[in-house]
Amino acid sequence: MIPAATAKYDWILAITSIAFVFSAFGNGANDVANSYATSVAAKTLNMATAGVLAIFTEFIGAVAMGSRVTDTIKNGIISIDRFDGKPGALMLAMGCAEIGSATWLMLATRMGWPVSTTQTIVGALVGVGFATQASISWGWADGSVSQIAASWGIAPLVAGGFSAIIFGTLKYSVLERTNSFEWAMRLIPFYLALTGAILALFIVVEAPTAPSLEEFGAGKAAGIILGVFFGCLLVGYVFFIPYFKRRLIQKDSRIRFYHIPLGPLLLRENPPLYFPGKGDSYVANYYEDAYGEVRAGQTDMVKENATANADSVMPTPEITPMTKPQVGDDEEKDLYSANSSPTIAPRKKHLEPTERFIDPVRHLSWANPQKYLGYLKWVLLQGVTRDVVTHDSPALRAIHARAHRYDDRVEHLWTYCQVVSAMMMSIAHGSNDVANAVGPWSAVYSTYNAGLVDTEAPTPVWFLVIAGLLLGLGFWVYGYHIVRALGNKITQMSPTRGFSVELGAAITVLLASRLGLPVSTTQCLTGASMGVALMNYDLGAVNWRQLGFIFGGWVLTLPCAGLVSGLLCLMALNAPHL
Repeated sequence: MIPAATAKYDWILAITSIAFVFSAFGNGANDVANSYATSVAAKTLNMATAGVLAIFTEFIGAVAMGSRVTDTIKNGIISIDRFDGKPGALMLAMGCAEIGSATWLMLATRMGWPVSTTQTIVGALVGVGFATQASISWGWADGSVSQIAASWGIAPLVAGGFSAIIFGTLKYSVLERTNSFEWAMRLIPFYLALTGAILALFIVVEAPTAPSLEEFGAGKAAGIILGVFFGCLLVGYVFFIPYFKRRLIQKDSRIRFYHIPLGPLLLRENPPLYFPGKGDSYVANYYEDAYGEVRAGQTDMVKENATANADSVMPTPEITPMTKPQVGDDEEKDLYSANSSPTIAPRKKHLEPTERFIDPVRHLSWANPQKYLGYLKWVLLQGVTRDVVTHDSPALRAIHARAHRYDDRVEHLWTYCQVVSAMMMSIAHGSNDVANAVGPWSAVYSTYNAGLVDTEAPTPVWFLVIAGLLLGLGFWVYGYHIVRALGNKITQMSPTRGFSVELGAAITVLLASRLGLPVSTTQCLTGASMGVALMNYDLGAVNWRQLGFIFGGWVLTLPCAGLVSGLLCLMALNAPHL
């Protein structure tokens, strides 16, 4: 039975619940995309595979590890004492914060603006704090605005440092050696084991049954981590090494990742392959864009020409379309022409959702079920079938030309580490950023049920379940905007770079989550990308204008979200009524 004091505010709960759906959806579209952007940009994963993984990893992170930071968002930003005896006012304030957060996230994502969802919700709460004249926790204390703001500045630098160290180690131990592939084959089992051990470390310290590492037991934790390390090392030698030898040394194009369980059997002359792959390519070109062109790692002369021919030395955030052929151009020399010379291969073209699903059925009658199927595919798959890798800008091509290019076989070895690190980054995001959507909704729900101000009640698990699913769904439908804005747009990405970015950022986010600091995964990943880009030792290999564009979003996020939520709350509190 709902208490009479709050029963009349069921409309606030309903509106807040709707806003929560959009807030979690926008959170997933904007921030989950960060977790997988480098994997997609490096061509380790395609958007559809990343979308499926995102649904599972975000769900795991949100449900298993998300409650600790939720408490900071719910209780630590503004003083709840202002609402004593006024549960309806608290419900209204938190509802307005949820609406402000959802509005800004959806708008920023639509614009392709990778913003901090943590800044968004903190700004929204500060806005309602001003509107309700509630005390805002500015001082340096757990959960205060100043401590959170400090983490926004520190986290990108820490993540950049971690990622630069990881990539630097990889660069000088493997990538820069003359016999890099041989060294890669020697060291890849250890990198696989290290990645697995780091994942195990943070699962151990983040487990709900272990509120502190001391209570869990350092010896037990060390035993688990070492066990995982040596277990992964054994798996690497027994299963991965034969797979890599068959695929990369013997160049067997039939081999696919699902043949890894065959292990030593792959060393036979004719291994028993189930569902053998088709095609002649045994390894992908990880530096090739959707047009089949490679820009990274060009000679110094080509780099200088690319820079001189660019529209600007500093690239713009917008994508400049390729110049279309004009009437009178030589058709035989034009790569866009279907009648071009046979010696010039036409450029590849990625089919966008409309071309892929709707154009083939556009001429069909509505009585034909194939037409409905085409439109249904467009609705369900339009978010994961877009080209988010290619940026057809002369200036950005000049930047990519300055990045070092490494052996595709070596890059392939690190795709498996990169997938694990991307999943770790996504789990970290689910644990840390689920609070951004769930915190205000949880406060409204618990207050509505209790009939009095109640923000101390534990966050219901089913809240985290719904939020985890919405985070993954947001990426599936809407995340392509942010994957396109990040990924290759800061620097040339590859599996080794993406692995370093994701692992460095994941370590930073999970450490912050352990400390109860709701840091921004956007800022951690951006800082990590910059750290890896600077390891080219060439400032021209970094898209500084895009970094400025992203930084501008960070600056605007807090005041914009605060204005929306604060003005809504102020108008609602002072609205005349009959």
